[in-house]
Amino acid sequence: MVDAHQTFVIVGGGLAGAKAAETLRAEGFTGRVILVCDERDHPYERPSLSKGYLLGKEERDSVFVHDPAWYAGADVELHLGQPAVQLDRAEHTVTLGDGTLLRYDKLLLATGSEPRRLDIPGTDLAGVHHLRRLAHAERLRRVLATLGRDNGHLLIAGGGWIGLEVAAAARGYGAEVTVVEPQATPLHQAVGPEVGRLFADLHRDHGVRFHFGASLTEISGQDGMVLAAHTDDGEEHPAHDVLAAIGAAPRTALAEAAGLTLAGPDAGGGISVDTSLRTSDPDIYAAGDVASVPLAFFPGADQHGTPLRVEHWANALNGGPAAARAMLGQDVTYDRVPYFFSDQYDVGIEYSGYAPPGSYDQVLIRGDAGKRQFIAFWLSEGRVLAGMNVNVWDVTGPIQELIRSGARPDPHALADPSIDFASLPMD
Repeated sequence: MVDAHQTFVIVGGGLAGAKAAETLRAEGFTGRVILVCDERDHPYERPSLSKGYLLGKEERDSVFVHDPAWYAGADVELHLGQPAVQLDRAEHTVTLGDGTLLRYDKLLLATGSEPRRLDIPGTDLAGVHHLRRLAHAERLRRVLATLGRDNGHLLIAGGGWIGLEVAAAARGYGAEVTVVEPQATPLHQAVGPEVGRLFADLHRDHGVRFHFGASLTEISGQDGMVLAAHTDDGEEHPAHDVLAAIGAAPRTALAEAAGLTLAGPDAGGGISVDTSLRTSDPDIYAAGDVASVPLAFFPGADQHGTPLRVEHWANALNGGPAAARAMLGQDVTYDRVPYFFSDQYDVGIEYSGYAPPGSYDQVLIRGDAGKRQFIAFWLSEGRVLAGMNVNVWDVTGPIQELIRSGARPDPHALADPSIDFASLPMD
């Protein structure tokens, strides 16, 4: 039975918010738990939207975090299809779009991120898509099936993880695919040009065409439908549909209007939190895509850590529960090594750490990149910043330990698959 002596409100109906609600109950919290979701669907996990569900290999019900009946059984009050439109910190209230006023003792902001929009003519055409929500994936899944059946052409603006995963899905349906990317390789900001070239080769081997060093300037069409996309180097690409996959922005409007401290652009934006995921207001926490968390194990981090906003699934999965425990007054230090995974064709990928271009001075390959069975390491002055295992499994733990420890393994040994991680000699 719920004891209304305390009310914890969670704004955001994604994985972080749902797992926070679950954790509050698992930890014995008996007060009111209110979960505010601006979508009409129950909380769901997003990775399948560009992977298994988009490919038609997973059913719709498989994406949900909990069975819909779980919320009533756990006494979690759901407000579906209701955005939070105002946060009053002095009054400890959240106002919803329908005027409902919720009072909170503790508040968790798990508002996530939203796709960046193309700011060019033609984005109002019916064949222009984004991929963030379940409804987007449902529509895109139907589109890819039609393109595959009719030998249609999908143009993808952006060669990041979402762009490449959708490219792989589209080729799986038989659609023609062109990826337009401003950088010289795909995944430039994520893995740099050295490994980015390997992903370009993977997709070319499956029939994807790339147009590097260019950006879209216009999408042209007729009778509301897409006919072509134009780039700033004067090229025209025939297309029936266009996917904008140019990144995501943290949904900070509610926090900003309430005067919470935000992170700067160099930290990826988002809501600034401490290692317990507490914001600049002691009764408000943030987790998931929207939170900029200080991590102490990065090179050059001071005693407060280096703030970083991580948009991936594992951060929501682990950040929501950590915030819930902190809201309950438990001693929490959230310092997990960033992690994500991707599936493209027959290639499975796990990436741990953080090594954008400019942060590393060496890339080592352990294994056979040609056979797409390898581990890539990004190093700075011998220290491992990140590691990515490609069709190599059960190595995430050792890779993350190398990153966290600040160790400087002998580079020749690190690149040698015959030497066990536990036996690596250190310089």
